[in-house]
Amino acid sequence: MSSPTKNLVPGTRYSVLILALILVGYFMVGGLFAIKTPAWQAPDEPAHYNYILQVASNGCCPKIEVGDWDSAYLDQLKAAKFAPDLLANLPSVQYEDHQPPLYYLLEAPVFTLTNGSLTALRLLSLVMGAGIVLCAYGLVRAFLPEKPQVALGTAALVAFLPQHLAGLASVSNDALSNLLIAVTLLGTVLYLKGEPSIKEWHLGLLVGLGLLTKVSTIFLIGFVPLVIVVRWWMDSHQPSVRGFPSANPYNLDGIRQVLPLLVAFFIPALILGGIWWIHSINTYGFPDLFGLRQHDKVVTGQPRTAELIAQVGFAGYLKMAIQTTFNSFWGQFGWMGVPMPDWIYAVLLGLLAVAGSGLVINAQASRNGLRPFPTDANEVITRRVIWTFIQLAILLAVLEYIYYNTVFLQFQGRYMFTGIIPMALVIVLGIDGWRVWLSKRVSLFYPLVTVIPFALFALLDLYLLWRVIVPALAL
Repeated sequence: MSSPTKNLVPGTRYSVLILALILVGYFMVGGLFAIKTPAWQAPDEPAHYNYILQVASNGCCPKIEVGDWDSAYLDQLKAAKFAPDLLANLPSVQYEDHQPPLYYLLEAPVFTLTNGSLTALRLLSLVMGAGIVLCAYGLVRAFLPEKPQVALGTAALVAFLPQHLAGLASVSNDALSNLLIAVTLLGTVLYLKGEPSIKEWHLGLLVGLGLLTKVSTIFLIGFVPLVIVVRWWMDSHQPSVRGFPSANPYNLDGIRQVLPLLVAFFIPALILGGIWWIHSINTYGFPDLFGLRQHDKVVTGQPRTAELIAQVGFAGYLKMAIQTTFNSFWGQFGWMGVPMPDWIYAVLLGLLAVAGSGLVINAQASRNGLRPFPTDANEVITRRVIWTFIQLAILLAVLEYIYYNTVFLQFQGRYMFTGIIPMALVIVLGIDGWRVWLSKRVSLFYPLVTVIPFALFALLDLYLLWRVIVPALAL
């Protein structure tokens, strides 16, 4: 009888059991982060907390105003590790008040029930993060059903990547916004595969909820309609498969078919998003749809990209941007003041090098016909289309990060976690490429081997919490 790990195949109880273990580990390690990370020692946590406080006390929604940002006071707090004798003015830190309200509305009842417990609010964010882990697994299983080990590895990396876990164990609207992005990406993959239960209005509803959570979800307004158009184009070329009558995509009949699909998407998306846009215009004036212009007026003194380039030149700026972005993507804790030991970054850079070369090996083997691949022509096309959209999601996450840094100096890799699932998938595919290559030479390289390096990130998280984060940030 063959080993169950070697025969880790879709639908078996082994993959479900391993996923359950990943989730248990996520809640255990993430719970420790939520409890043990010193209060307020996560980026912008006091401002997010105070938004919740205002909603719980006065209803929705607060308004960002001059005085909500005090750079000197924040610097004093961070330098003193948020010492209790300096916290009298902490409720005045309200520079996130321009944010859409959905995350804060969900957190407000917990705030009321627990008398404002910071740990309780962090734990609710952690629960939202569990949904991202599940979506990571579900997306990859839908995309590559013959590679459950890749789905499990992707879920493990999403769950235990140190910076991602630290963020999910803090009070931040990133938890909900990235969850909604994850559910939407999963929905688009199922939609492209022709899943009949996924409707255009479902995707529109998800995007609308994202727009009510954070402006970082805005890329979905263009991403999802493109998915809908491509799916319709695929259907129009294979009517027997998905039920659309054959139509020329380039004539009026084709437009008449695709237009109702786009309308079904845009109605819920724009209605929900429009609720906040109208509020912002009424509060801050036209054309400040997102409250960002008002935010920029309030946060005077925040470091600007142009200032750094003037000081160190573009080459110096680029070097600093790449180094800090890489470090903070994997782990740079507190308010960016606590990096990991240098040797960990070196190991992670090596991991990326191995993954990159594994992708090359995987691609070469596929071209040579050495990989199992769908033989059905429609499935081949569908898979290539999904892979293109996965790459597009990564590109958009990077471009969004670069755009933000054109004005403000924000080398925080966590801003690219809008694409955390596609990025994790690419890394895990690279490692699995090497695993497959080695398995042809050493019989011990069963599929489960792909999951192990990423599951071990949980041990790294514990090491970082006890030996790096708490000692550096505790009073």
